Amino acid sequence: MHQRTLGRTATSLPVIGMGSSNTFDVGTSATDRAPLAEVLRALHEAGGRVVDTSPMYGRSETVLGDLIEQMRPRSPFWMATKVWTQGREAGARQIAASMQALHVNKLDLLQIHNLLDWREHVPTLHSLRDAGKVRFIGITHYRADAHANLQSVLAAERFDCVQVNYSLAEREAEQRLLPYCQEHGIGVIVNRPFADGAMFQRVKDKPLPDWADELGIYSWGQYFLKWIVGHPAVTCVIPATANARHMQDNCRAGFGPLPDAKQRERMAAAW
Repeated sequence: MHQRTLGRTATSLPVIGMGSSNTFDVGTSATDRAPLAEVLRALHEAGGRVVDTSPMYGRSETVLGDLIEQMRPRSPFWMATKVWTQGREAGARQIAASMQALHVNKLDLLQIHNLLDWREHVPTLHSLRDAGKVRFIGITHYRADAHANLQSVLAAERFDCVQVNYSLAEREAEQRLLPYCQEHGIGVIVNRPFADGAMFQRVKDKPLPDWADELGIYSWGQYFLKWIVGHPAVTCVIPATANARHMQDNCRAGFGPLPDAKQRERMAAAW
C-alpha cells in the first residue's frame, strides 16, 4: 500500500485507514463483534494501520480495544482517538478513560474533536506529548463551514495533523485548507470520503468509466478513495465500514497508480 509522510513529522502512514463512527458501537456478544474483527483483520492484511475513533462514538473505543487485544499476535495498529468534552479536568479524565478502553499506554494521535473547547484542551495535549503518552496531536471537524476556523486554529497553535471532510461531493477543503496544510507541513486525515454513503446513490447502476482500470480502479469505492489520496496534501483517508469485503475493496484503492492533477479532474468530471 502507498504511504505518505504525516506532515512535517518523520512518520509514514498507509494511505487507507479506517474510521469507526456508526460501525463499532456494538454490544459484547460474539455475534455483534465477529464481523468487526474481520474488518480489522482485512485492514491489517492489506497493510493498513490507521484506526480512528472517539468517545463520541458510543462503545467504539471499548470494542476496538477488546478486538485488537484479542488479535494474535496483537496487530500494530496506529491508534487515533479524540477528546470530546468541555473543561480541562473533564478532558483529562476522558482521555485517560479512552486509553484504558483502547488498552494502550500511549496514543499515536490525540485530536480535539470538532474543535470543542479547544483552548482548554491544548495544554493537556501538550503535557501528554511531553510525558510520552501521546506521539502526535491534532484537531478535527466534519463540516465545510468549519474549515476557516480549523485554519485559524492551525495558525494559532502548532498541531501535527488535521482531520477534515473531503470528497468528490465535498471539495471545499481544497480551496484553502489543504494548500495551507501542505505549505505548513501539517498532516491531513480525511473523513466522510463517501459523504455518508450518499455518493454511492448517485452512481447506483452506473458503470465505471472505461479508462478507470488504467488507474487500477475496479469499484466506485476505489474510484472515490483514489481521487482523495491523489491529492498531495492528503496523508490518509479513513472510510468506516462494518463489512470485511468492503474493507478489502477500500484498501485496494491504496495500491497501483494514483491519479495526478489532470486525471483527478477527469475523474471529477466523469462521476
